[in-house]
Amino acid sequence: MSLTGKDLNLLIALRALLEEEHVTRAGDRIGMGQSSMSAALSRLRIQFSDELLVRVGRDYQLTPLARQLLPQVQLTIPLIENALGSGGPFDPATSTRVFTLLMTDFAALELAPLFDRALALAPHISIEVLSLPTQPTDSQRDMLKHDFVATVPGIGIDGDHLELFVDHYVCLVDPNNSALVDGALSWEAFQSLPQAVCDFGQAHVNPAERKLRELGFTRNAHVTTASFLPLPSIVAGTDLVAVVPARLAERFGPLTQTIGVEAPFGRVDIIETLYWHPTHNTDTAHQWMRDVFRQGLSAITSA
Repeated sequence: MSLTGKDLNLLIALRALLEEEHVTRAGDRIGMGQSSMSAALSRLRIQFSDELLVRVGRDYQLTPLARQLLPQVQLTIPLIENALGSGGPFDPATSTRVFTLLMTDFAALELAPLFDRALALAPHISIEVLSLPTQPTDSQRDMLKHDFVATVPGIGIDGDHLELFVDHYVCLVDPNNSALVDGALSWEAFQSLPQAVCDFGQAHVNPAERKLRELGFTRNAHVTTASFLPLPSIVAGTDLVAVVPARLAERFGPLTQTIGVEAPFGRVDIIETLYWHPTHNTDTAHQWMRDVFRQGLSAITSA
């Protein structure tokens, strides 16, 4: 397709529309009002002789041409930005870049040394840590909208990645729990105890839960949380059992008088991984942050 007569300024709007699959969300993302974004969509429809977005009920869907255009636009815009200098060198001393990361609060706690390192090197940047979505979403859109997603493999996130640390799950109990025998918990005892369960939502079933389901055991939650962090305080002084990362049990056990014991359903590893969309690879600020993470991994070595 010839560039003659084409408005390259509409590329930013086109990318937002195709990635968000919604006029209002696309406008919010790039700071355009709904009427302006609707006008941009009308002009794009004329340029491409295609509807691009078609309404289905209250939502929109991409046309076949739009689905074909999306990866091309995602690859092209960073190249144009670099060529024009808008994606120029990143200066840590002066940058006010805002980095957004999706992750659990447990991951944020463990990655705090990396955040500290980044802020020491670039004192004017901002780091926004946001919760993982509880409902299934388009993971590609999440990685395009945010700089990074930190989570475990196997939940549908796919992209360029960096392994951060490896941990494993333990059973968290009060040391006076009568189900303990010589400091250990049997499989039968584990199944009989009241359960305190961390539930991150349908989109993020953790590896321990998957293992338990494979073994045919469904946990009947007496207490449910949306985070691992409250579980040590909740379990303390009760007969409850929780399945938590070993790092968390080691960190909070002494403070709450709880202990982590070997899981009777076998070792299940937690491979905390940092994911990002390949289109971020030409972003010099993003490259810098990835390098900071890589260089700081020794501060969060495996438990």
